[in-house]
Amino acid sequence: MAEPDYANMSDTEVEAEIERLLLEKQSEDAAKRAQKSQNAAPQEAVASSAPVVISTPAPQPKTEVASVAKAAPSTPAPRRSEAKEEGDSKGGGVEQTIRVDVKRLDHLMNLIGELVLGKNRLIKINDDVEERYEGEAFLEELNQVVSIVSLVTTDLQIAVMKTRMLPIGKVFNKFPRMIRDLSRELNKKIELEIAGEDTELDKSIVEEIGDPLVHIIRNSCDHGIEVGDVRMASGKSEVGTIQLKAYHEGNHIVIQIIDDGKGLDAEMLKQKSIEKGIITEKEADAMSEKEAFGLIFRPGFSTAAQVTSVSGRGVGMDVVKTNIEKLNGMIDIDSEVGRGTSMKLKIPLTLAIIQALLVGVQEEYYAIPLASVLETVRISKDEIYTVENRSVMRLRDEVLSLVHIGDIFEVERVFDSSEHAYVVVLGLAESKIGLIVDTLIGQEEIVIKSLGEYLKGIEGIAGATIRGDGGVTLIVDVAALMQMAKSVKSTIGSESGESKKIGVKNSASDYCVMIVDDSKTDRTIMRKSLEPLGVTLVEAVDGVEALNILKQGDHYFDAMLIDIEMPRMDGYTLASEIKKYNKYKNLPLIAVTSRAGKADRMRGVESGMIEYITKPYSPEYLMNVVKRNIKFNEGL
Repeated sequence: MAEPDYANMSDTEVEAEIERLLLEKQSEDAAKRAQKSQNAAPQEAVASSAPVVISTPAPQPKTEVASVAKAAPSTPAPRRSEAKEEGDSKGGGVEQTIRVDVKRLDHLMNLIGELVLGKNRLIKINDDVEERYEGEAFLEELNQVVSIVSLVTTDLQIAVMKTRMLPIGKVFNKFPRMIRDLSRELNKKIELEIAGEDTELDKSIVEEIGDPLVHIIRNSCDHGIEVGDVRMASGKSEVGTIQLKAYHEGNHIVIQIIDDGKGLDAEMLKQKSIEKGIITEKEADAMSEKEAFGLIFRPGFSTAAQVTSVSGRGVGMDVVKTNIEKLNGMIDIDSEVGRGTSMKLKIPLTLAIIQALLVGVQEEYYAIPLASVLETVRISKDEIYTVENRSVMRLRDEVLSLVHIGDIFEVERVFDSSEHAYVVVLGLAESKIGLIVDTLIGQEEIVIKSLGEYLKGIEGIAGATIRGDGGVTLIVDVAALMQMAKSVKSTIGSESGESKKIGVKNSASDYCVMIVDDSKTDRTIMRKSLEPLGVTLVEAVDGVEALNILKQGDHYFDAMLIDIEMPRMDGYTLASEIKKYNKYKNLPLIAVTSRAGKADRMRGVESGMIEYITKPYSPEYLMNVVKRNIKFNEGL
């Protein structure tokens, strides 16, 4: 039907047309109401019979369902939660989540930590039982149970750690806007490229890593990326690029910030540091390029020509270093003048449970976070040199400063007659140091525990853990230890002349043997048997007195003759206690007793006895056993 020409119609014709349209609209409304009233009854019938239809096996015809749907256009849409449940029931793949208080996850993590300690203790007990009851039938079953508990504990630990994981994209997402704001403020064209934002790490670390990254990226924008004219003059694109990457590397996450700016000039950094009094000229001359890059982390250091809202105040990068070290992380800088700078942050995935290297000094044990251990080496003491009252060694193509862990923590040391030393090479940011220890015990998974209100803040100690044997081990704070090492005067190779005689026997009297027996008659017999050798003899009436003599340190003993049946402390207990001292770990312990049973001999071997002499004995036999064990030099 052609539309009327309203422009050429008279007023009367227009009013008539309006009247016609109103009547037409009224008739349409009436028809709709009639249609609605006709459909109301069938709809109610379907609704009332719905339960019957659901319970009847035969499906409803499609036409009937369609008519019901058409007859109820005004039915409200299902709520979102109902739709989600329906989608889940039909296999719609809608992911279900639950909100959990962070405190609950922290409590769960603490419980897992205790479980890990229990696992370590169980493994140690299992090893001890295997040694004691070798060949017993129940050992295989015990091994299976321990293996299952260990495996389940590890899986449970990983599962709980994953519940605390968050994608690092939560931190990365705020940087695009920050880059845009800085570009306008600095009048530079800068692009940000992000990769690995799905990489996950512990929630506590996600919260701590944000501020250091802000400082580094602001620093790259201000000091790294040049203005457009300078970039084009040097053959670069007018637009500078900052790359922000995250990826996993073992039990760590690596965050890398790369810019294609002007790079770091090592000589300029040294000169600025000298001007600000941060280092001396002598220190600057001795610095390598890598060490010079590390100057940007010194408090008060800045290369900015003027103070702005972005930089120039001498704060920022020192905060970065402090925060990363608090997380047991490392920073590595690589730069080339004119090409750009790369900063690599290496951070552990979690702070609650870590891998550590256990080391021993005398009877003390320390745990060093494995993230800071670059390597361990065994060197000859002839390879240790002294330069300006500092001990050093050559490790491949570099000279490494050495310090004994006992000098740092003031552990009383005695001269070690062995010709070799164990060195743990520690690395933190751009710094390296060699830490000499008495023994390397091995790698272990440890749970970090706070030292509590009264012991917190001890320099060089980050916390404590419980070993598999139930003992407490202090955890080394590597950053603080490396700082303390700079002021420690090493005593490596500077033992007193008296102590050095221990290692070199110039006469028979330099050998020292302790006789431990509660019977004065038996002590006299042993003394008279050994006097022809000319060795120094020290007597103790029981195990308690023998331990006190060892602790006094007036003598260095080459062997001990121990009676088994003694008051206060028997020979088995004494032998076990002596083996706890690293100094006497390999001390020959010779049992001299009237107990000749096989079980007694086995128990003696288990406690650390290497010879078992049964009373009575001939003086010559006792003398030969002692000479053999102390490696007596007949020419003295």
